[in-house]
Amino acid sequence: MTGAAYPFLSGFALSAALIMAIGAQNLFVLRQGLRREHVGPVVLFCASADAVLIAAGVAGVGAFLTAVPGLATVLSLGGAAFLAWYGIKAFQRMAAPDAMAVASGGGISLGRAIAATAGFTFLNPHVYLDTVLLMGTAGAAQSAAARPLFVAGAASASFIWFAGLGYGARLLVPLFSRLASWRILDAIVGATMLVLSASLLARAAF
Repeated sequence: MTGAAYPFLSGFALSAALIMAIGAQNLFVLRQGLRREHVGPVVLFCASADAVLIAAGVAGVGAFLTAVPGLATVLSLGGAAFLAWYGIKAFQRMAAPDAMAVASGGGISLGRAIAATAGFTFLNPHVYLDTVLLMGTAGAAQSAAARPLFVAGAASASFIWFAGLGYGARLLVPLFSRLASWRILDAIVGATMLVLSASLLARAAF
């Protein structure tokens, strides 16, 4: 393996391992992909945000975040409120099946889609833990010349994952032509959001 390939693949592998965990952001991208609503902008926003946060972490922003403990509490409280709100909305959708068909009208606007994506991205402390702190620490351990390659590898994994999740979701559209499938998905989304909200509140309390 060449010296240039190693930091790139290291960043790619670490980013891929972290990003594939089921979370609020991934579930939102999946749902937008299933409904085919603003998939490109949502995917681009998520992947670009990851790339910026990873680069910032490698550049040393992670050390700043750890030095300001009050910031983590504020992010946890804001994230908990946002996730609880979205979880409740998911349960409301589950109770109103006419709103869940893939081809139904009344979808959210591009502005609301991007605003929701920003919320799932920047109001989730786990995003900063993964990208800024963990990825940043691993990238900072590379030599100065290798750090850009590490960031490029990590960002590539993010772009590939979100593109595959957003655009690959359409392969599941036949399954989600049944309203029962949407009820199950929204039940999973709602429960996941509320559990994540509770975990953030517990973190803020301690």
